[in-house]
Amino acid sequence: MTRLNLLPFFICGLVMLSLLVSSCRSLPAGMSAKSELLPLHNGQLWVDNTAVDNKGERHIEQEIFDELLRLIAQAEQIVFIDMFLFNDFQGETPEKHRAIADELTQALIAKKTSHPTMPVVLITDPFNHLYGGIINEQLRALEEAGVHVVSTNLTALPDSNKSWSGIWRLFFQWWGNNPEKGWLPNPVGPGKVTLRTYLALINFKANHRKTLVVDEQEQWTAMITSANPHDGSSAHSNIAITMSGDAALAVLQSEQAVLAFSAPELLEEIHWPKGLAPETIASTISSPAANTNSQVQLITEQKIEAALMKAVTSAQPGDTIWIEVFYFSHMKLQQALLDAHQRGVAVAVILDPNKDAFGRKKNGVPNRQVAAKFQRHGVPVRWCNTHGEQCHSKWLLKQQQNGEAELILGSANFTRRNLKGLNLETNVRVLAPQDDAIISRAVALYQHRWHNKPFDEAVGERLYTVEYEQYEDNSRLRKAMYWFMEKTGWSTF
Repeated sequence: MTRLNLLPFFICGLVMLSLLVSSCRSLPAGMSAKSELLPLHNGQLWVDNTAVDNKGERHIEQEIFDELLRLIAQAEQIVFIDMFLFNDFQGETPEKHRAIADELTQALIAKKTSHPTMPVVLITDPFNHLYGGIINEQLRALEEAGVHVVSTNLTALPDSNKSWSGIWRLFFQWWGNNPEKGWLPNPVGPGKVTLRTYLALINFKANHRKTLVVDEQEQWTAMITSANPHDGSSAHSNIAITMSGDAALAVLQSEQAVLAFSAPELLEEIHWPKGLAPETIASTISSPAANTNSQVQLITEQKIEAALMKAVTSAQPGDTIWIEVFYFSHMKLQQALLDAHQRGVAVAVILDPNKDAFGRKKNGVPNRQVAAKFQRHGVPVRWCNTHGEQCHSKWLLKQQQNGEAELILGSANFTRRNLKGLNLETNVRVLAPQDDAIISRAVALYQHRWHNKPFDEAVGERLYTVEYEQYEDNSRLRKAMYWFMEKTGWSTF
């Protein structure tokens, strides 16, 4: 038998070995966490809203990073932040929106300069330096100022793209990367990168969390959001929640778990405020108050999937489920929603049309294929009326006939990667009466976006969503593409 005839067997063996290597890894300790139901103290919903008015003029109204920067500026004991995208990449778009990466960089530097002994910690994703292929000026400036900058150890996470990542682990993860030796086009901006950047990129995994924990006067405060400090994303529509007390400490505890496998030496090096060290923080979090009307629960990784499925499968006839999400490809959650619709739950879904990506045009996968499925079965769908930006929020609101409500929001898209523990994700689950301020604002936000009615006094008439028919897509080819990408992991969603 010739060497050429042996080649298919060699390739097949390599793929099988890759799958075996990729299958032998689980999430590190402390991931896929679920806190107790804790009292919701000082809960507040924050919204970034981008839409056009009836004259076609686009308006960008932002709250999230204004509040995040305010929280950092007033902190006296700790700033701990975990953000997926933290860079000034703009892609090919001619627009220059808010320079949010520099704003956040300067805020963190100013805090470290004014409080030299105070822990200021940033966890972020290695995509921000293209896996060592470029110098990220924001991250370099932070490190020079004494901020602890931690690049998440993605090799510790399970593999999303199993048919590639095993090969990566066997052969390529050992390669170094030198930003001065790039020779291939930078996929997200000017300059050149090495082959190693591309080989790492197609593992399709990320620390996708977006959290902040600070002290605020006599309490601890946390923010969980869908928004990134990324210039190219600064016009996106997003959602966030802030909360104080034990719920904020639960967020910090979940982030200490990321430090434990990404930079374990920092756990000992950081001078934690009293009661916040990893070995004591669990005992600092008080027992939950059983009779609190409004409660919140931290959920990460697979616990987000479990919470979403429970919210949908437990819905009763006459209940309402509203969803707005950037990516929706999770097949079991889709079926659960269709089943709920069949038993009399009023389901409505707002989706991004998946057409814009930082100056580049996308083909609508996966949302247009999922929307077609919902539409065929009678679940109404509307599209975000985007004009270069993205409809980047990720949330579900359930309203029950008994007057109670459940709100799930955070960083996680409704996809296999985001809900199966293949990315790092942080969400919260709010349980509260329908007249609670957070629930009331969420209801007003969804009605604004679905019906294009005013959200509040500061936001006038906006054409935020359009009819399903505007982006209807019944292509069998793209449907097959969606199915293949979701099942195999060869996708960016």
